[in-house]
Amino acid sequence: MRVLLVSPRFHGYHAAISSSLAERGHVVTTHLYDDHGGIAGRSWHQLRHQLPHKLGAGRLRTLAREQTARAVAAVGRARPQAVVVVKGDTLDDDFWDALAGLPRATWLYDEVRRTRWTPERLAAAGPLLSYSAQDTDDLVARGLPARHLPLAFDHRLVPEPTTLRTPQVTFVGARYASREAVLTLLHDRDVPVRAYGRDWSGHPVDRLRTWRIGAPPVPSERDLDRAHAYDVMAASAATLNLHGDQDGFTMRTFEAAGVGGVELVDRDDVVDLYEPGTEVLTWTTGEELVELCRRVQRDRDWTDRIRRAARARTLADHTFDRRAAVLEDSWDTV
Repeated sequence: MRVLLVSPRFHGYHAAISSSLAERGHVVTTHLYDDHGGIAGRSWHQLRHQLPHKLGAGRLRTLAREQTARAVAAVGRARPQAVVVVKGDTLDDDFWDALAGLPRATWLYDEVRRTRWTPERLAAAGPLLSYSAQDTDDLVARGLPARHLPLAFDHRLVPEPTTLRTPQVTFVGARYASREAVLTLLHDRDVPVRAYGRDWSGHPVDRLRTWRIGAPPVPSERDLDRAHAYDVMAASAATLNLHGDQDGFTMRTFEAAGVGGVELVDRDDVVDLYEPGTEVLTWTTGEELVELCRRVQRDRDWTDRIRRAARARTLADHTFDRRAAVLEDSWDTV
């Protein structure tokens, strides 16, 4: 079947979804609706759209119209037999009208309240799949066709995890106040912690990109591409998975476990996905986290068992191949 995948560029996860759909025998064409080209294109995008928006001078309507027009043209070129949309909240009605009559599925990897979606607009985008169990329940209660579909691990990106080991407890991801508080606590308690990402980095270019002057008091490095992030998580004594105002589980949940990392996750309800204490380590207080960080650095036999169990569970249950089967089943229900 000819499948059109319409996705944001976000860290290249579209490639993992495309590969998994192709593995199921589909011929996949990918359209990245928020792709702004190379460095020149991204710089022009920042000056033309994002800077005025940050200064309160625009609502990104022109950008939405342009993204929608390109997506409609992609539908015309691909002549798909089915369409998978990832997120898609910035695409206007013209795009959804262009999909009329086509089998399709829309996968949401963020809570609806943090996107431009409304339940009314989502009615035209279904069948829906959401990484958020709470959103799924809400959508179903509103009579919309919705299923819970967690995020996943890209097992093709780094087929064999690194066997190198470092003493650091790491965090890879965006910097929020709650996350900075956790890393600062560990740093203050002499846990060798290191954060990766543009929001953490003290590099002048990253400070310019994130519109700030200072840097947090935590050892940090610049952005990593996904493959290097996988290496960092696998090599670390342990790696943090910190959630914010969200009920869905982050991509890190599956990536840290999938690479055979020792995952320190801040939510007990991960039990629906992994077995705490055997496949991942959960904590609820700063003191519990400090004690776990100290144990992972002195008990290699224990962490080796966790690494093996986490990777085995992920490869069995939480790859994009597993999720692609659910996507396929969802568009088949149209």
